[in-house]
Amino acid sequence: MILLFDTAPMKRRESQQMEAETGKGNYPWQSTQYANLVRYVPSGKYYARLRVAGKLIRRCLNTRSITVAKLKLAELEKQERAKVENRQRLVDGKVAVADLIEEYKKRLANNPNIKPRTRSYRLERIAAMLKSWPELAGMDARKVTPEMCAAWAGQFATKAAPSNYNNTIGTLRAILDIAVEWGIRYSNPASGLKRARVRPKSLALPSQQQFLALVDEIRSVPFGPGLASADLVEFLAYGGFRLSEARNITWADCDFDRGEILVRGDPVTGTKNSEVRRVPMIPDMRRLLQRLRQERPDAPMDAKVMRVKECQGALTRACKKLGIHRITHHDLRHLFATRCIESGVDIPTVSRWLGHKDGGALAMKVYGHLRDQHSQSMAARVTFDMAQSENVIPLLKGGRA
Repeated sequence: MILLFDTAPMKRRESQQMEAETGKGNYPWQSTQYANLVRYVPSGKYYARLRVAGKLIRRCLNTRSITVAKLKLAELEKQERAKVENRQRLVDGKVAVADLIEEYKKRLANNPNIKPRTRSYRLERIAAMLKSWPELAGMDARKVTPEMCAAWAGQFATKAAPSNYNNTIGTLRAILDIAVEWGIRYSNPASGLKRARVRPKSLALPSQQQFLALVDEIRSVPFGPGLASADLVEFLAYGGFRLSEARNITWADCDFDRGEILVRGDPVTGTKNSEVRRVPMIPDMRRLLQRLRQERPDAPMDAKVMRVKECQGALTRACKKLGIHRITHHDLRHLFATRCIESGVDIPTVSRWLGHKDGGALAMKVYGHLRDQHSQSMAARVTFDMAQSENVIPLLKGGRA
């Protein structure tokens, strides 16, 4: 129970507030000839005061011009009424999956932590999902069932690569999670979809002799950017860079005194993990850079080292002519890691050179077979039969093993 004398001050304050907002009384508010528009006299700024769906909204329009204030008031009223309609639609649960997709796209566009390529890839996954399930966009979000999602996923898995399939169902989950967030659904019908097993890619890399022949073949083309393409092939293989990293390395990033190359990545988005790293110059890399610098002694320090942005066409043509398994730009990065490990560099060090942040876990997974081969070759040298071994260190006389 609330006593009468407790409610009197409250009613008095409400009365004074209404007088202030309507321009009555001794308060610094002035009414205008337009409804829902008042002026605060001390600052001269106009304020909107309107009621939408029973809710009183007061907001400064940040202008002293009544003409501008009138336009801003109309826009504000339109926005607030649209919000009310959307909220009412959410309460009723009448939301199509297409609305959830549009909300997901807005969140992608407004997320500053997502790189442009990741954003475009997610949009590609949405397009692939709608192409394989065209009825999904027009469906009521409440009527999407786990059985429907499972039936679609089963068909889509037969047509898409495992990685694309996994990322597509992940995108579908994220879209339907918005329905749960908005209170349209209690649970996500796509939460039970299982990921496909991604089998590791079998590396078919050229031998040392094949790589040298490949570079010579690309360089022998008498027309087009053959020389520059051959330089890029060597640059990628000798440094283990990603293509987006290699095309942005300048002469200022090449420190010949310290024997290092600074990898910054794209000027806007940076490297894949957004970290700057230093890659040592192996002897082949140093010879390549010194030759390029002698050919272009007047190039400014901020000039790009590589004169072409890609060389896949030249790689494909040369591989076909020499009868070598087709390789890509990224295979040259694998080639660098393979040569390093075969030369005795430990996997954690190679992982740092490649820019991995997992301490070598990914490199172990991709290149672990090289360590196994090295282990087997070392094990073949271990023997207990002195007569069969020519490389065993002789025991000290009178000593015991």
